[in-house]
Amino acid sequence: MEHKFAERARFVTSSETREILKVTERPEVISFAGGLPAPELFPVEALKDVCNAVLNEEGAAALQYSTTEGYIPLREAICQRMKMAGIDSSFENVLITSGSQQAIDLTGRLFINEGDAIICESPTYLAAINVFKSYKAQFIEVAMDDDGMVMEELELKLQEHPDAKFIYTIPDFQNPTGRTLKLERRKRMIELANQYDVLIVEDNPYGAVRFAGVELPPVKHFDTEGRVIYLSTFSKIFTPGLRLGWICADETFIDKYVAFKQTADLHTDSFAQRITAKYMELYDIEEHINKIKAVYKERCTAMLSCIEEFFPNNLSYSKPEGGLFIWVELPEGIDSAHIFTECLKNNVACVPGAPFFPNGTQTNTLRLNYSNMSKEKIIEGMKRMGEVLHQELEINNSFYDSLTV
Repeated sequence: MEHKFAERARFVTSSETREILKVTERPEVISFAGGLPAPELFPVEALKDVCNAVLNEEGAAALQYSTTEGYIPLREAICQRMKMAGIDSSFENVLITSGSQQAIDLTGRLFINEGDAIICESPTYLAAINVFKSYKAQFIEVAMDDDGMVMEELELKLQEHPDAKFIYTIPDFQNPTGRTLKLERRKRMIELANQYDVLIVEDNPYGAVRFAGVELPPVKHFDTEGRVIYLSTFSKIFTPGLRLGWICADETFIDKYVAFKQTADLHTDSFAQRITAKYMELYDIEEHINKIKAVYKERCTAMLSCIEEFFPNNLSYSKPEGGLFIWVELPEGIDSAHIFTECLKNNVACVPGAPFFPNGTQTNTLRLNYSNMSKEKIIEGMKRMGEVLHQELEINNSFYDSLTV
C-alpha cells in the first residue's frame, strides 16, 4: 500500500533524545540522558487532597469542556507568579497550553512559512528544532559563550537576515548548555529586536529553578513594544505529567494562538488546570519550589565535583546556577555519539550534543542531566563516564601523535 503522507511528514522524525531514553530505561542504567525532574519531589500526598477538593467543589465543571484560553483562576495565579519575576500582565495576555511543547508548536504554526529564517542560540533545545524543522524553517545559529548568546553576532545575523521571523532564546539555564544570558545582553537583545523589527520568543521553563547566583528579570521584563512572546511551564516546578504550560503575549498574538489551538485540541485538560489552581490556593508552591532547588543544587554540585575528579582535564564544561543540565565540550576529534555507545556498555548514559545544533555543526559535545539521579548514583555514574572518557581521549591522542611522527 502506498502511504500518501503530507509533504511535511518528510521533515518530522522521532526525537533523538526520546529514542535514547528508550535505551536507557533498563533499571541497571544510571541515566544522565533525560531532562526529567526528580519524581520523589512530586507532591503526591498533597495532590490527593487537592483532587478530592476539586471534585467535591466543582466536579462537573472540572470534567466538562472548557474555554480555549484556559481556567481564569489559573491564568490569574500565573500572572501573579510572573509579576514576582518582573512581568506585568493580565489574564487576557495568558493562554494555557498542553505543556510548553504545544506552545512551541503553535508558535511554529502561527509564524513560520517554508524557508523562513529563525534565529536561535547554537546549540538550542532539540524539541524546538524538531518543531521548526517540521514547518521547514531555515535556522540561523548564533554563537554562545558562558554568558549566553553573543549580541555582536546576533546583530550580524539580523543584518544578514532582515526578514527573520523571530529570535528563539532560552535565556535562563539554557537547554542544553545550562548557560544564562547576562543582564546587559537581555537589554541589548530588546534593543536589537526593536531596531531590526523582529519578534523574540522567550522560552523559560527553568527560570524559577535558580539555586545559586542572582535572580535576573526575564527578557520580556524589558519589552517596550509588545514584541516578546513568553513561554513557560509547570513541568519543572510542579509536575510534568499534568502537561500544563502557558503563553504570555500581547492580546493580538493571543487571539491568533487561540484560533490555532482550537484546531489542535480545543482546550487544555480542564481537570489538570483546576488541580493546579487549587494546589496554588491551598499550598505554598514557592515552598515546594524551594525544596526542588535545594535538591538540584546538591546534585549539580556533586556532578561538577565529579567532573573535576573523574573526567580528563582537557575538556570544558558549563557551571549552571540553576536548571537541569551541564554541557561538556570534548577535545576536537572526539565523537560524543561514540562516547554514548561506550558509556552504555558500562550502564551509564548521557546525550550526544550533535542533535542540539540545528545545522549539525558540532559533534564533540554532550549534555548531562543531574536532576533525576540521587547523589550516590551521580557519583557512581560519573566514575564510569570518566573511565570511558580517559580511554577514548587516550586513543584519540595516540592517533594524532601518530600523524605527527
